[in-house]
Amino acid sequence: MKLKTILSLLVLLVVFQAKALYLLIPMDDTQKDHLKAYGIAYWTLQKDVEVKWLLNYRGGSFLLQHFPEIENECVIRGVTFETIADAQASAILSEIARPEVNQDAISMTKAPKIAVYSPPNKQPWDDAVTLVLTYAEIDYDVIYDEEILDGKLADYDWLHLHHEDFTGQHGKFWRTYQHMPWYQQEVKINNELAQKLGFLKVSEMKSFVTREIDKYVLNGGFLFAMCAATDTYDISLAAEGVDICQPMFDGDSMDPDADEKLNFQHTCAFENFHLEKSPNVYEFSDIDATESRRNKVVRENDFFTLFEFSAKWDPIPTMLCQNHRNLIKGFMGQTTAYRKEVVKPNVLVMGENKPAHEARYIHGEKGKGFWTFYGGHDPEDYQHLIGDPPTDLSLHPNSPGYRLILNNILFPAAKKKKRKT
Repeated sequence: MKLKTILSLLVLLVVFQAKALYLLIPMDDTQKDHLKAYGIAYWTLQKDVEVKWLLNYRGGSFLLQHFPEIENECVIRGVTFETIADAQASAILSEIARPEVNQDAISMTKAPKIAVYSPPNKQPWDDAVTLVLTYAEIDYDVIYDEEILDGKLADYDWLHLHHEDFTGQHGKFWRTYQHMPWYQQEVKINNELAQKLGFLKVSEMKSFVTREIDKYVLNGGFLFAMCAATDTYDISLAAEGVDICQPMFDGDSMDPDADEKLNFQHTCAFENFHLEKSPNVYEFSDIDATESRRNKVVRENDFFTLFEFSAKWDPIPTMLCQNHRNLIKGFMGQTTAYRKEVVKPNVLVMGENKPAHEARYIHGEKGKGFWTFYGGHDPEDYQHLIGDPPTDLSLHPNSPGYRLILNNILFPAAKKKKRKT
């Protein structure tokens, strides 16, 4: 009888221990595939399983209750994980909770619904966000102007702006690519769409779409943009009711006093900038530092540094900066970086190239929502040119630059504490 009792207790102990196991997905240098690890976190949230984001702990690791299905998924996707007991998980959380430790545990309970703003026609360049979402196996929908004007934005928690020109100047590609079939096709499609939606020209349509996106943010949406979508979005907000397009773009003359009529109160990030009025210059304004940095920044010294924030006092920027590196390789784009002189004082700069006096990764709140702008086109392709093949992310599974994109993907899933400062 005594032996049976001991055996029964041992069985109960084994069962209890099995139920109390946790999965720790490390995000430091031990992780084989950082990008797919985000996909595991997102997939787990889709299963209604809580994920704790351990800010500043081993590169921003994930802690979740152990289930065989999740472990199997980690194995299938090649994601490094550690199986730990309940006591170990509690010890980690207790250590993180100590007031003097710059770490925190943020609870995530729901997978955000993601939309990517992208045209229906295939363009001759890739988009870093769709590349990494596909690689990480994170679900997203593609929407464009028609869906936004139909009110579909309300169905999504997070919106990414594709490499897009919200000023209506067709990307300022006119001088170099006006005779290329892809450019003519893009102009044709946008003109037809504008007419279909009741607008006289593309610039009017883009201005209206920009204001709809702005309402989405004001009402609590999360906006993420890269490359030219960042500055053209703000330019469009500032230029409401002002003709900023030359005749080859919209058929009539540009307002000669356009600069003086810009309203910077409407913008997210930038103020006191000046428009680039020449249609022959591949630039929209002096927000971007691509041209001004040419003589002082070369590829070999093109890096930007992530700021370190207080995990317990400033959890939002801490989440957005989680990484296993704080020095990130620079990369170019039509909009590469932002001149600090035109960045609004209330904007949070999270990544900068200090010697060049430029911001690369910025964030802010607007109304009930949030926005993040990330300069450059592709974190693993220094100077992506039109027609170049898309980046193969299986060759860059530990990309610190791409991790910043995925931090923004998970950000809406977090239960955020109110900032204490």
